[in-house]
Amino acid sequence: MKREGRLGVGIIGAGRVGPVIGAALGGAGHAVVGITSGSDDERAEAILPGVPVLDALEVVRRSELVVIAVPHDELPGLVAGLAELGGWQPGQLVLHTDPAYGTGVLAPASARGAIPLAVHPAVAFTGTSMDLRQLSHAYAAVTAPAPVLPIAQALAVELGCEPVVVDEESRAAYAEALETATEFSRSIVRQSTELLAQAGIPFPGRYLSALIHSTVDHALTDAG
Repeated sequence: MKREGRLGVGIIGAGRVGPVIGAALGGAGHAVVGITSGSDDERAEAILPGVPVLDALEVVRRSELVVIAVPHDELPGLVAGLAELGGWQPGQLVLHTDPAYGTGVLAPASARGAIPLAVHPAVAFTGTSMDLRQLSHAYAAVTAPAPVLPIAQALAVELGCEPVVVDEESRAAYAEALETATEFSRSIVRQSTELLAQAGIPFPGRYLSALIHSTVDHALTDAG
């Protein structure tokens, strides 16, 4: 299957992540050929106008690159189910965006000749076009078999990210680190704004914005 130039990209998962990944790849010159229905089809249509809404099997059949952006617990069953239906094609690129899985979860697809890739942009997705700007300043964890690792790295670059290789065995620790940072940050902001509200400070989120951003920036600089 041809790797140069444009790829036909199909998106399975129309939540906050899938449509944005599709838009980024579309902006890099690829053709988005279909997307599955999701919780907010209007939002997906706003990011990917005119892209056909198809079932997952049809998305796979039309695509040279399949991007899977579904909830963590749904990913194994989805990949295996599509394999049972004969959806995966030899030479087809299959990329998932889950932080905790490497390429092992894609084994049912790779057993049928598909090429497994795991690319996770370290971004808190909103599901809007603002995410495209975030991607241009983000890193992405990439995991793939050594012969095709350059493909995963190249796709991360096309998303706008700087690729960082994460071994299969390290994906769980990687995901835990990101979850810790995300949940701790949200918890601290929530507690602080509640205290400020009790102190009578109007718009406590806005009040803390500069302080929190500068503090986090200093901490990240110190961490290297």
